[in-house]
Amino acid sequence: MKANPASDHVYFNDGFKCSTISISTNLTEPTTNGSSNSVGSQGSKEFILTEDGKKVKPPLSTLDWTRSWLQDCKRRTFNRKTLHKRLPIFEWLPKYNSQDAVGDLVAGITVGLTVIPQALAYAGIAGLPVAYGLYASFVGCFVYIFLGSCKDVPMGPSAIVALLTYQAAQGSWQKSVLLCLLSGFVELLMGLFGLGFLIDFVSGPVSSGFTSAVSLIILTSQIQSVLGITAKGNTFVEIWTQVFHNIGDTRAGDTVLGLTCIVVLLLMRSLSSCRIGPADPEECSPLQRAVNKILWIVGTARNAILVVVCCLMGYLLHSEEHGGAPFRVVGDIPPGLPSIQLPPTSLSANETSNGVAQGFVEMVHSMGSGLVVIPLISLMENIAICKAFANGKSVDASQELIAIGTANIFNSFVQGFPGTGALSRGAVNNASGVRTPLSNIYSGGLVIIALLFLTPYFYFIPRPTLAAIIISAVVFMVEVKVIKPMWRSKKSDLVPGVGTFVACLVLPLEWGILIGVGLNVIFILYHAARPKLTTELLTTQSGVEYSMITPDRCLIFPSVDYVRNLVNKQSMRQNVPVVIDASHVYGADFTTAMVIDSLISDFNQRGQLLFFYNLKPSICSIFEQVSAAQFVVYYQEQQLDELLKERHYVQKRLETA
Repeated sequence: MKANPASDHVYFNDGFKCSTISISTNLTEPTTNGSSNSVGSQGSKEFILTEDGKKVKPPLSTLDWTRSWLQDCKRRTFNRKTLHKRLPIFEWLPKYNSQDAVGDLVAGITVGLTVIPQALAYAGIAGLPVAYGLYASFVGCFVYIFLGSCKDVPMGPSAIVALLTYQAAQGSWQKSVLLCLLSGFVELLMGLFGLGFLIDFVSGPVSSGFTSAVSLIILTSQIQSVLGITAKGNTFVEIWTQVFHNIGDTRAGDTVLGLTCIVVLLLMRSLSSCRIGPADPEECSPLQRAVNKILWIVGTARNAILVVVCCLMGYLLHSEEHGGAPFRVVGDIPPGLPSIQLPPTSLSANETSNGVAQGFVEMVHSMGSGLVVIPLISLMENIAICKAFANGKSVDASQELIAIGTANIFNSFVQGFPGTGALSRGAVNNASGVRTPLSNIYSGGLVIIALLFLTPYFYFIPRPTLAAIIISAVVFMVEVKVIKPMWRSKKSDLVPGVGTFVACLVLPLEWGILIGVGLNVIFILYHAARPKLTTELLTTQSGVEYSMITPDRCLIFPSVDYVRNLVNKQSMRQNVPVVIDASHVYGADFTTAMVIDSLISDFNQRGQLLFFYNLKPSICSIFEQVSAAQFVVYYQEQQLDELLKERHYVQKRLETA
């Protein structure tokens, strides 16, 4: 006998059986012609009732269906909720006040003083002239004001995306600008199609391993600027090989200045956390509060202060008679704003490294997987900022993709390379008291001022100083602190983390993160293929012993053979009826049904009874198609005694001497 779950009121509510009852009232409303209309509950015109009480949709023509679909899209798209979701500025702008304006002004100027030296430095990571770092630092800020959903995100270049840009474009500004456009389109389409969830497949250990490896690669790439040598390469190993090969060409002036700048930056960084006086700011005197504020400003604006000092030193030490300064400087930077133009779609023979002209297809092909990796890593960096300062609020990853993608598309028309939110600037933004995304307008404005009036003075900025800025920033991105808690909580998580770290150091970055995600997927599949089974020896209400076996997850094709072997092994130890408790089984497939049929056959050959308890009706229907005759399921504990009686089961008792 096979129990019907509907009869036991386990999965089906009897209220649903009454849903086809017609409801009417005796109220009538007179009309102009003397007749009366019934006024009462009226049914929906979207469904019609058949004779057997089922609800079905009326047939529609193609034209009617298209019109209905367009109206539904219009209703879901053009409404207040969608407008606020896709243009977050309409959410916070009506509530904007003077306190918000002051907070955004202070934060925007502080971040602007940080982004200018960083932009000059990150352009070097991308293998581009320093001017392109500034070109990529202002248009995206203005776009994010309208589309960004997080107040703490400062749009602009980041160290990780700059390195990925170098690996994809190989230092060609034409390819870098085209890459900015194409990656922006990829990000925008991902956001419009709601693909922000893809970031969920990059786990914490993989993200930490990737970030740590990239930090070391970026640090390594700047060693050449500190030593004053040339060392090109795409991977950690390649760069260090070139460093050791050219170590004999080290320039003393560059090395001394670079190491000094690194030490000074690390010391200045500690000033932002220094406090004098009582721990409670309210108890500090006005002088103590002023000193603490000055220390924080000096520590936060350390990069800009160091650049100004070293630029002045480069100007004073520059001598035409001795061939310039005792260290390498940035050199000429084109003055003024970049021209607004379409990104280049072809390269002449003189613009390529191999002397062969390239069209649009060849340029895109040479970028490889960078078109996919850069959008994902950009989103990962951006979401890291949003989550760090969200204060429990939900983060819309798809909207952030739309904002980043649109910003990069606009950036490409002013010759910028791909950018995103940088965590270091996001921390400065938050610590400066940012209130809304409008702070980006001040950061972008400072970059424009620098391009218009300060580029002639950037000539004397020493390259070792820019390298020191990068090194002092990325050295803290190596996430050593996560190893200890990861080891304590779950040691197996170290495998994808360490695997990603090593792979990114030895192989190209896109292969490294792919290997990390692959290791994670393998662990997930292994756990899905090896469910835990709990075995208990219980008795029915009439005192008959039976074995209850409970799997803790779904039965799908990787795990079902494993479960079958364990069930057979456990059941042969005790020759009693076996009940499989399927309360935790929420999914199954055709392979599972076939193996369950084989399991039932195994029990029949041994003359042992097998029942299923609390199996979901949707899964029950799958199993029925394969083994309907021998498949037995019940939903109430007292039914087990009835099933045993129907099969004339008599418990075998062991007689003791």
